[in-house]
Amino acid sequence: MGGRPGDGWSAPKASEPAGFLKAGPNSWHLCQPPCLTQFIVRKNILMRVVSGIQPTGKPHLGNYLGAIVNYVKLQDEAAEAGGECLIFLADLHAISMPHNPAELHAATLEMVATLVACGVDPAKTILFNQAQVPAHAELQWLLNGTARMGWLNRMTQFKDKSGKNREGASIALFTYPVLQAADVLLYQATHVPVGDDQKQHLELARDIAQKFNNDFATEDAPVFTLPDPYIPPAAARIMSLRDGAAKMSKSDPSEMSRVNLIDDADTIMKKVKKAKTDPEPLPSEEAGLAGRPEAINLVSIYGALTGRDTASVLAEFGGQGFGTFKPALGEVLVETLAPISAQFRELMQDREALDAILARGAAKARERGGPTLEATYKALGLVRG
Repeated sequence: MGGRPGDGWSAPKASEPAGFLKAGPNSWHLCQPPCLTQFIVRKNILMRVVSGIQPTGKPHLGNYLGAIVNYVKLQDEAAEAGGECLIFLADLHAISMPHNPAELHAATLEMVATLVACGVDPAKTILFNQAQVPAHAELQWLLNGTARMGWLNRMTQFKDKSGKNREGASIALFTYPVLQAADVLLYQATHVPVGDDQKQHLELARDIAQKFNNDFATEDAPVFTLPDPYIPPAAARIMSLRDGAAKMSKSDPSEMSRVNLIDDADTIMKKVKKAKTDPEPLPSEEAGLAGRPEAINLVSIYGALTGRDTASVLAEFGGQGFGTFKPALGEVLVETLAPISAQFRELMQDREALDAILARGAAKARERGGPTLEATYKALGLVRG
């Protein structure tokens, strides 16, 4: 459902096709409009897209190519078609796991600076953090009465994150999917970007919305919109520079395994030149990359940054060694990331600007979500004065 890529809110996998998944009673099937704009015009509806990203760690190249680039495309297409895009920093989700308060505070500001530096425009996108919109937590509590233990027990993410220590895991981790449901239902989201690991959570959000509507509303006046999942255009799957079989990750102890978005030119070139490769030159055809994960990774990065497919990259560099290819890749990385890094550093020196971005976004979010929250209280029979 958007996100801390690879965890919680996450980016779609590269193997997934672009398009929309429609939920049937017991299954999902794929619809593939060419773009968001055509979908909105064809359906003649106001699209409202909602997605979240956890503010944890320093964003790296994998986050940028795997998720943030698609956020920018999503906001632009939605804006062109008269739709609306809300992107939030999922700081309430972040506290479901052990965390350092000072680090979370700093990471939240770093993430908003990163998103804006990468092209997320606060004039087009409602950008905010959950903690400034209490309705997220309020609606989660109201929906806890509708969610069922059996539904949550089937969520695989809790099992994965809690591991063998489920008894010691936090209640917040267990009810995490209900907060995710509240995140999107609060805004009457029509579509939610999802990765393969998040389809289950969106199915749960739909189940909660449907049961609530059935129990406390009428068919012609439902309280909640059932959101459909949207799979953005195939996201690049970026792997570690030290191990082509492992995803590029903030948690990897080796700084040489990843390119951070704020790395300077010298650091980027150093990391690329020291990236793990094999001794063979690049092949001229894609079949020649079989069994060469590190080569595939570097070629994929080059292609993602330049908007070219693998065949096109190999047509240019086939037969050449990494001594030639790595400097070319490094130059493309520096050219792409230098303006991002510069704007990030400028924003991080202007705390007032960052606070203003989040405050304006939160005010708009509270305005959008207020009617739904009030309707939920009313439907439940709760006296509000």
